[in-house]
Formats: sequence, C-alpha cells, structure tokens
Amino acid sequence: MATLLPTIRHLTERQYQLFFLFQTQVARHKPEGFARLVDDDVAEAAQACASTLETAARGVIYEHAPQSLPAQKLATELKTLLAQMKEQGAVVYDHEVAIVLRAIEQGSRQTRNVSEGGDTAYLSLMGRLLQLNLAAREQTSPDSGTGPSPLILP
Repeated sequence: MATLLPTIRHLTERQYQLFFLFQTQVARHKPEGFARLVDDDVAEAAQACASTLETAARGVIYEHAPQSLPAQKLATELKTLLAQMKEQGAVVYDHEVAIVLRAIEQGSRQTRNVSEGGDTAYLSLMGRLLQLNLAAREQTSPDSGTGPSPLILP
C-alpha cells in the first residue's frame, strides 16, 4: 500500500470511488488469445483515455490511442464504462475521470520500479486491494448508516 499511496493521496472521496470503479474494470479485463495484460498496458490505456478527455476539455476532439493491442482493448473498455455511467444518469465529470486515470497511469508505472513483482506488480497489488475492499464492504451491515454509493456500478 505504501507503494500506491503517493499516486492516489491527492484524490477526493468521489475520485477514490471512481478509481476503484475503473480498477475493477481493469481487473475484469481479459485479453484475447494468448495475450496477457501487463502494467505497461494499463499505463498506456489510462494515459490514452486521460489524454483524450484532457484534449476534449481544450475544445479539440482527438482520440488518443495506445500502441499495444491489449492496451487498445482496455482503453475501449474504460471508455465504454464511462459512457455507461453517463447513460445511467451518474454525474461524472470528465476532468475528475482524467485525474483518476492519471493516478492509475502513474501508479502502474511507479509500482514496477519500486516493488519486485515483475511486469504485473501493479495488477497484483490492485487485485489484492480490490479483494480487501470487497471483503470490507461485505462486512458492513446494511443498517450501519452507510447509504448506497453515489456511483452506479455495472
């Protein structure tokens, strides 16, 4: 967790929710054929999606594309998730999503440099964190006063 914290400590509560929502999508992603998803693919996909949103905020419509095929497919899934959230009526601001995607990009690039997990160190770390997050949610009772999440999970 100490490895990941510097990349996400600046996020707001709402951005943390988006972060874990997008991370869940990354964890669910299954590359086609014999390809496998590595940290560099996650960084490329997040960077391309964030760059597209940031460019659109400046008034220029341009689709940034990752180099690798697994990263391209993951980027498509991330964009689809964002579109689904907006279609379902969730209020999601593109600048918030860009901040979250930049945190994912930075985390996936830095984790491999700091830890000994090979080319999937970030994916392994996030897999463990998502399991802990899911376990914590299951332990929270419905009458504990926590309401439903303001974000709609697919």
